[in-house]
Amino acid sequence: MGFDLASILTNGHPGLLLPALAALGLTFAAIWHLQGRAWALLYVVLIPFLNWSFGVIPEFPIVAPGDDVFRQGVSLHPMTMVTGMVFVIRDFVQREMGHRVLILMAIAVAWSFFYAWPVIALASGIAFAISEGVDWLLFTFTKYRLSTRILLSSAVAAPVDTTVFLYGADLAKQMELGMDPGNSLHVANWIVFVIGKMVGAVIVSRIIRKREDAGLISPHEA
Repeated sequence: MGFDLASILTNGHPGLLLPALAALGLTFAAIWHLQGRAWALLYVVLIPFLNWSFGVIPEFPIVAPGDDVFRQGVSLHPMTMVTGMVFVIRDFVQREMGHRVLILMAIAVAWSFFYAWPVIALASGIAFAISEGVDWLLFTFTKYRLSTRILLSSAVAAPVDTTVFLYGADLAKQMELGMDPGNSLHVANWIVFVIGKMVGAVIVSRIIRKREDAGLISPHEA
């Protein structure tokens, strides 16, 4: 059990357990010092976990390749809807600790290089830098009620993130698995990924809207 835990924490390199534990300790200390709590910790853990999962957990096919309309087929990764929740969680982190959420994003992407394929981590870093920037701007500067801001920021960020990430995933599979170009980045896959990512945002937005209407939370909380 100890070796299994060490292997998980070090991404299969148990000899790096002590440096990894030290780095994790510094990460948790930084989150606490920046006044992040539960949402912030979940955010930092979730990003590298999702990037790791895209290199380890296989996608499952929805439409098999060879169809006249979907020549490359259509597949869905089990973590796609969870990925969409990252944008929503980021919004809650910003409510918890303000613009310091951008520092947490950088920390989470840095951990991705340790736990995921380098190309996946790089694509994820670029995707998050762009899409989270868009998400942050919309969530920060629009005057819409909270439930609307969550939905709007996710709707803008999800397509941007999907485009950049699928390009990186496509390239990573070519380099790591010898797959053909276009294995991940094509129109059908793009649509499925964006829809999957928006499911979580829609659910959370509706829950928040009901709480706003019931007077349980302020619609204009930052």
